[in-house]
Amino acid sequence: MSNKLFAKELFNKHVFKDGIFYNNYISHKMASFKEFWKWHKESTKSDPISFPLAKNDPAFLQQNRTEKTLTWIGHASFLLQVDGLNILTDPHLTKRASPVFFAGPSRTTPPGLSIDDLPDIDIIVISHNHYDHLDYQTILKIMRKQQGNPPLVLVPLKLKKLLQSFGASNVKELEWWESTSYKNLKIHSVPVQHWSNRSFNTNKTLWCGWVFETNNFKCIFVGDTGYSKDFEAIQKKFGFMDLALIPIGAYAPRWFMKDHHCNIEEAIQIHKDLKSKHSVAMHWGTFQLTDEPMDEPPKLLKKLVVEKKLLEDEFIVMTHGESKNI
Repeated sequence: MSNKLFAKELFNKHVFKDGIFYNNYISHKMASFKEFWKWHKESTKSDPISFPLAKNDPAFLQQNRTEKTLTWIGHASFLLQVDGLNILTDPHLTKRASPVFFAGPSRTTPPGLSIDDLPDIDIIVISHNHYDHLDYQTILKIMRKQQGNPPLVLVPLKLKKLLQSFGASNVKELEWWESTSYKNLKIHSVPVQHWSNRSFNTNKTLWCGWVFETNNFKCIFVGDTGYSKDFEAIQKKFGFMDLALIPIGAYAPRWFMKDHHCNIEEAIQIHKDLKSKHSVAMHWGTFQLTDEPMDEPPKLLKKLVVEKKLLEDEFIVMTHGESKNI
């Protein structure tokens, strides 16, 4: 295969056919109701666990315009501060990952920052429309707080109207490999292997990861993903990452979760595929979504980091609410 054809294959735009989006490396076939019911009957979920909450400094975060920092709010929600900009990933700061306030997965650990703790947000990125990644109440409250200074909200294709209905006035849709700029920051939408569904509209909106790039810093927020060759393509385009935010939870049982949720070994392979200098684990310890014990992902990651001879700070687990200079 010629280099030109290889590049074309790597950097394909999304596939949208018959009203739905497709992944690059697996078929569209989704789990049937029979398979879902089998998991439901056989599920061996352990008791929910609440995790320690780190004490951070909201006053510093609200005023900071010079230091690069990363704060893990919980699940897939990070506050990333880079080059004087405040970026939020998949913000979820309310009680439930659910379409209703009285039922559905409830967070076991409080958010590491409250809405009032947040600095004024410049950019919000959404990876996909699942309720644990796109929370109506959180978006609504941020928009009300910043009425005179609304953040730019970046979303995958076909999600703009939903975010506008949540109160977001400055929304932009990007497809895979499409980029936009905000001041001195470039933001790129990149393919990951997942799916979308909200109110019975399976795969009618796109999903993605996000790359943030300045002159001297590259960071990827993976969002939610199974393992795929998409990460090799991302590395081909960007060369390496200074920082990667990679999911490590919601992987059991494997027969049901494998296509769309990476396990720990696959998360480490994503880290390697991306040639990331440093990676931070996410998507664990906030909601009990699947069958593995809630404290298993960070324990396994720490064990495998040693076994696979990664550097001690190469792929780390943060405490809920913890802030780090990066």
